[in-house]
Amino acid sequence: MDALSWDGTLTPRDFLVSARAFAEKWKEFNSAFSPWTWVPCPPKQPPCHLPQLLQQGYLSLEKICLPGSSKKGHVASQEDVDEISLTEGEEELEPVDNATLVETNNSLQVCYYDFHIVYSDSYRVPVLYFRGYYIDGQPLALDEIEKDLPACSVKVLLESKWTFITQEEHPYLNRPWYKLHPCGTSEWMKLLFLGDDFRAKNGVAVEQYLVSWLSVVGQVVGIRIPFEMLNNPKSCN
Repeated sequence: MDALSWDGTLTPRDFLVSARAFAEKWKEFNSAFSPWTWVPCPPKQPPCHLPQLLQQGYLSLEKICLPGSSKKGHVASQEDVDEISLTEGEEELEPVDNATLVETNNSLQVCYYDFHIVYSDSYRVPVLYFRGYYIDGQPLALDEIEKDLPACSVKVLLESKWTFITQEEHPYLNRPWYKLHPCGTSEWMKLLFLGDDFRAKNGVAVEQYLVSWLSVVGQVVGIRIPFEMLNNPKSCN
């Protein structure tokens, strides 16, 4: 589609196409690490405005350990430590040495995070839902989650009128999750694609949408997109 006339949003079908392309590219460039997987779901409402055969669902990345996401006052066994970390300041996910997560006095418990990318029918853009929890399943409060976020993210959340965290019911799981509010997403996505000379001249590649989107949104929660995924738009054509 033409980048100049595009409004920065996706149709439900575009989201499905982009989600599949994103999951494949993530697996290609991060084959040693946890994959994003597509979770099919029953329709949230009678899909009178959607093609009957269009599959609904979301992308999921679960049981991830963010840097610094260990809390004092709890005990973590070596078996409980996840082998995957989203490393702040790095371009790729890197395996984590368990010794860096568990103190010798067993005074820390590692905290895990689940991330879901869900399509918003209202805003017509993807939304990042997430939750944090201890090994025993006890959920983290927002103030505890904020301590795990990159320092730059806390500053952005305080100053930006477009990026803020809210808590609401997960549209498919019917349980409270945190999310990065999607207001303004379509505007900055349009600017992001227009600022790319290749895409401005050759049009918007739907398959590349989620890669570009998460390269921005993911920084707020410490997820980094490998450079190869951003630098390989032609592979989606």
